Amino acid sequence: MPEPVEDNSAATAEKSGQPELRRRRDLRRADGRNAAARTGTMPVANPRSVPAENTESTARPAPPRSSSWAQAAEAADERFGGPATGTTPVIDKVPDAPQQAPTAPQQPSAPPTSAPAAPEEAPAAPEASDPHDSTPAVVPPLPTRSASRSAVLANSPVPDFISSPGLFVRELKPRPVGGFRGALYKMTGGGLNLGPSARQREEEELARRISRQLQGSYNTAVLSLKGGIGKTSTTVGVGLTLAEYRGDPPCAIDANPDSGDLVERALGEGIYQQQAPRTISDLLRNVDSVDSLTALARYMHHAGRLHLIAGEQDPEVSDSLTAAEYLRIRKLVSGYYSVALTDCGTGVTHNAMSGILQSADNLIIAAGYAVSGAKRARSTLHWLADHGYEDLARNAVVVITDKDEVSSRVDKDAIEDHLSGICRQLIAVPHDRGVADGDLVTLDALRPETRRAYREIAAAIVDGYV
Repeated sequence: MPEPVEDNSAATAEKSGQPELRRRRDLRRADGRNAAARTGTMPVANPRSVPAENTESTARPAPPRSSSWAQAAEAADERFGGPATGTTPVIDKVPDAPQQAPTAPQQPSAPPTSAPAAPEEAPAAPEASDPHDSTPAVVPPLPTRSASRSAVLANSPVPDFISSPGLFVRELKPRPVGGFRGALYKMTGGGLNLGPSARQREEEELARRISRQLQGSYNTAVLSLKGGIGKTSTTVGVGLTLAEYRGDPPCAIDANPDSGDLVERALGEGIYQQQAPRTISDLLRNVDSVDSLTALARYMHHAGRLHLIAGEQDPEVSDSLTAAEYLRIRKLVSGYYSVALTDCGTGVTHNAMSGILQSADNLIIAAGYAVSGAKRARSTLHWLADHGYEDLARNAVVVITDKDEVSSRVDKDAIEDHLSGICRQLIAVPHDRGVADGDLVTLDALRPETRRAYREIAAAIVDGYV
């Protein structure tokens, strides 16, 4: 039977007289420390257990595993230097582009001489880096084309869809309506858009001024010292215009003591006669029981979105409206309407006039191109200023309605210049059969120039409220 290999090797070592082999044999036999020594296997080295100073570079530690997405996102944000809020990290600082060292100015070449040129110095050899130094070499960043844009982003917050939604939507160019621009837009199916014309932009600005939201209730009184110069037609035309452009319907009150025809001009004589005769006198008798808009609507008439309170038609009681009674009506209306127009009739001395002027926020003074009409408009403004209503006179809007085609001898420009200096604004309404006939006033039947004049008056009224 052959001897064991270990014994044979030992015997061989003894015979050969090798001291190293004999020492190793004695150690294995003496203590038998571990199986690796007995079997001759080598332990496996863990690369992560190698000290950092013995490696060229330290590897990034593996990210810890998290039990939830929120924890993983927070750990990722902290690991990459971003906020742990789930938002896009803001660039804190952008490294500046390296600046090249300024080159020395070139010296002028010396004149050639017969002396031999000195040998050029050899460039100095770069210093050898220490192989035991573990500090990585600092390499300057290369300049990039987006360095300036990154610098701008560094000083401004990153937009998001909540705080700045408009930055992510391209603004559409306004569509032209009418005229050559509108026709070209339709012919090209919207492919060629030249934008709105100057006239269209003016119309849009008027619409914006008329439709402004108001905080509270306001009242405009329409008055004159002469009849038949467009006072009631202006009240109806401006009221219909306000109803067309405003989100809340306006209210028009007929306070004319001389059997006013405000509702007839807005509805037509035939339609008004067919309806139940509800007047301001009926509302006054039951004003204490009106506690809602529904209850108030029983005493009103409607011309589209324009709501109207009819004046008293009986001559015996039409002049009985007092200032206190008008103020009760005005207080009731102010709870449901933000804009009210009051047709005051002719004159400024009748019973209800003091209450009307007391509650008015601005005035419309009706006038005409006749010399007598211009004089009466000026007299009205002077009377207001002399009786404690100077602010109303200064902020009044004078409306000149060309109801009759006046003689060519009348200088219209001179009349306009004469009145425009004593009021806030003067607006002329051109001659229109839809106004001059004294019958029903509807916007569809008016000329474009007349409708534009009413839009200018409505915008001027709302301007006086804000």
